[in-house]
Amino acid sequence: MVPVPYEATTTYEVGTARGPAAILEASRQVEFWDEWLEDEAVRFGVRTEEPVVCDGPPEELAAILEPRIGAILDADRFPLVLGGEHSLSLGPIRAAARRHPDLVVLHLDAHPDLRDAYEGTRFGHGCVMRRVLELGVRIHSFGIRAVSPEERDLLAAEPRVTTAPARELLALPPAERPERVLAGLPPGPLWLSWDVDGLDPAVVPATGTPEPGGVDWFTVSEVLRRLDAAGRELVGAEVLELSPRPGQHGSDFACARLAHRMLVAGLRSLERRAASGSRS
Repeated sequence: MVPVPYEATTTYEVGTARGPAAILEASRQVEFWDEWLEDEAVRFGVRTEEPVVCDGPPEELAAILEPRIGAILDADRFPLVLGGEHSLSLGPIRAAARRHPDLVVLHLDAHPDLRDAYEGTRFGHGCVMRRVLELGVRIHSFGIRAVSPEERDLLAAEPRVTTAPARELLALPPAERPERVLAGLPPGPLWLSWDVDGLDPAVVPATGTPEPGGVDWFTVSEVLRRLDAAGRELVGAEVLELSPRPGQHGSDFACARLAHRMLVAGLRSLERRAASGSRS
């Protein structure tokens, strides 16, 4: 577990710097046993590192996080990054991409984050997936429901980015939504970059831009279960953009629960790789 209490390019409600601490505090109340994956992270051993603190711009943070996450990957461990704003993803994903040339980012978000520049920076939260795309990484996004004209045009022209928009998911019966999320997901090792504003605000209202609509709890849980059942390789993950609010501790707990489920799925993937003696 790598807490990154970073907030430098937030453009609406602030507070994501407090997200990692809130998730860790709420995690004290999360049951060890995960009923969706029928396992528990504590079986593997979980270590929480000291927070990564950076007062500089996102590109400076990327230079700090890349070797930090790279060392975790080289030690055959599973990194789960707790944010913090979404701009922090570049360093961890860059580390994973250097070690997995066929990496795929499974991206939960209300926004594509594919702008070339936004509010004076090319490395802010609204641009992070554009920078990831420039690494040669494929991106499969779900929950998208707030798109700029620039991003709309890029999505229409760029085959390396695929989406399962929120409006398509919500038009389906709940049992069919996980299949739609995973449809078109390219083969290859996965990095999970999950911005909690991709969830329905009824699940996590405490986020900087709680866009109406969004992905329900059943769908995100079932997506993780199906990835695990299919034996997909998970190399790392992020839970991002929680902005804790007084009196809304349910958001903190939901993010802690989600982080735990992602951690179980990632550790089971690591266990399978160790058993087979393989690395991608």
